[in-house]
Formats: sequence, structure tokens, C-alpha cells
Amino acid sequence: MFFDKVKNKQSGILLYGITPPKAQNTSEKTLEISQKRIAHIQSLPIDGMVIYDLQDESNRNSQERPFPFLPTIDAYNYTTSYLHELAIPKIIYRSVGKLSEEDLSTWVQDIQQQPCATVFVGAPSRDQVTQLRLSEAYDIWNTHNQNALLGGVTISERHQSGRSEHLKIVQKMEAGCSFFISQCVYNVEYTKNVLSDLYFYCQSHQRPIPTIIFTLTTCGSIKTIDFMEWLGIHMPIWLKNELANCQNILQRSVELSLHIANELVAFCKDKGIPFGFNVESVSIRKDEIEASLYLVKEVDKILTTSGARISTNSLVTDTRA
Repeated sequence: MFFDKVKNKQSGILLYGITPPKAQNTSEKTLEISQKRIAHIQSLPIDGMVIYDLQDESNRNSQERPFPFLPTIDAYNYTTSYLHELAIPKIIYRSVGKLSEEDLSTWVQDIQQQPCATVFVGAPSRDQVTQLRLSEAYDIWNTHNQNALLGGVTISERHQSGRSEHLKIVQKMEAGCSFFISQCVYNVEYTKNVLSDLYFYCQSHQRPIPTIIFTLTTCGSIKTIDFMEWLGIHMPIWLKNELANCQNILQRSVELSLHIANELVAFCKDKGIPFGFNVESVSIRKDEIEASLYLVKEVDKILTTSGARISTNSLVTDTRA
């Protein structure tokens, strides 16, 4: 499963990413949503699932947010309270800026008791007031962690201005990160630029290359395209034109995501970069949820056909010895 594959730098990891339900929901509504999700996820050929910790990123972008920000249930509490039926590894995002040193220290010790890994996320902008910086959170992790896996975020769009994203990855590796999950990939050239610089840097400095997990997301409307761009996801002009001028945006986005997956599989296999995919499902619309489930199964086929993965039709309990 996920933990062993990361530790052994085995390619073909497949994850499914979700956001917790809205905090304003009643407990009955949250339970109803969770049971539907469990029913969907139990049939997926995945190694684990990602649970995001959403932040209000309005101070990062001065333009109006296409969709209003609504707080969600705490990702860790949601996982332990509502998703315990899913006997698969959970990768929990943790926005560290909102936590005190004591809070994070306690949480790091708590997570050791769960079949969970975590991904630390810093503040969305330098102007945001925080209790902890990302570097301080890494120090706390290294002080209190015993056996859990720590991951980091990588954003290929940042590489276009300073060409330093690969160095950020190396710095996070030194801080304890053993795997990285990307921002949603719609510009495959940006992603390959980071991978290339990371590969040759690690080659020249005799460093191991970490596992890189690429996030794929379906898109069902023009407004969703606008929201992705607001979040900082870059779509090439040709790709945005394809989506904006087709009869079925959702279907076309799935086709383009599979094309991107094929291209990244070939690139990573050629260079021996351990890799995987994380298919996001962050929409409440039924058609977009169904599209994400379909995308997972199609990516599984791509990974299996390429020889990067041995597919499984059912989930098994992770013992994490």
C-alpha cells in the first residue's frame, strides 16, 4: 500500500483526494455525505486517500473569488470520526499556520496512532499572519515524529518565475519530506520543467529523487476554469480553448487529464523518477463526482498497462508494520 510504496520508491501510486464536508452541515448531513463517499471509494483501485485542509486564500489574490469560501470540518477530525470504515491509508493535509507550537506538537504525536501520513501546508501568502512558519512546523515534526510519513506540496507554476521549485523540493526533503503531491496539473510542460531540473540536480549532487504524485482534477464549467486560474493553476491557451469551446467540458477535461497522465508516465519512466497520481474530487456536483471516479479507474489502467502498477480490484487493510 501507500506507505511501503513511498519507502521503497515504487512507482504507480494511485490516490483519491477529497475535501471534508462544510462545517455548517448538521452531523446527520455530514454522516450522509460520508456514507456515500465510503460506498464510492471502497470500489476504487487506490492505495490511499488524501483529505485536504482548506484555507481561505483571498489574501493571496486580490481578484474576487469565483466561489465563496466556506469553512470545512477539520481534516483530521473528519478522518477519524467519519472515515474509519475505510481501511486504507489517509494522507491528511495540515495547514500549520493556524496552529500553535503546542497544538502541532500534540497533533504530531496523535497521528502516530493512526494509519495516516501528512502533508504540511504553509500560509497562502507572505502577508498572512500565522502562528507557525512552515520551517518551524518541520522542526516540530522532526522532534516528535517516530514512524509516520511526511509529505510536501509542489507547485510547478512557481518554477516559471524563479526556476527554484526543484530546490524547494530538495529543502523539504532535508526537512523530512519523503513524497510530494503537486498542485493540479493542466500545464504538463511546467511540470516537466520542474521534474527535469530536479532530476539533473539530484544526479549531479548524488541525491535520491523523492516520489512525486501528480494531481489530476476534472473541470465541469467555465466558472470552474476561472476558479482554477484564481487558485494559480495555469492552463495553456490551447487547452483552455479546448475546454471553453467544446460541447461537454467535463468529458473533455477527463480526456485531457488522461493525455497528461500518459505524458507524465512516459517522462518519469524514462528518467526513473518514482511517481504516482492523485485524482481530486472537490465538487459536490454528481456528474463531476462520477467523472472523478471514472478518471481514477482510467488512470489505473494507464499505470497497469505501462507496467508501473499492479492493479487491484479491492482495497486491503494496511498493517503498516
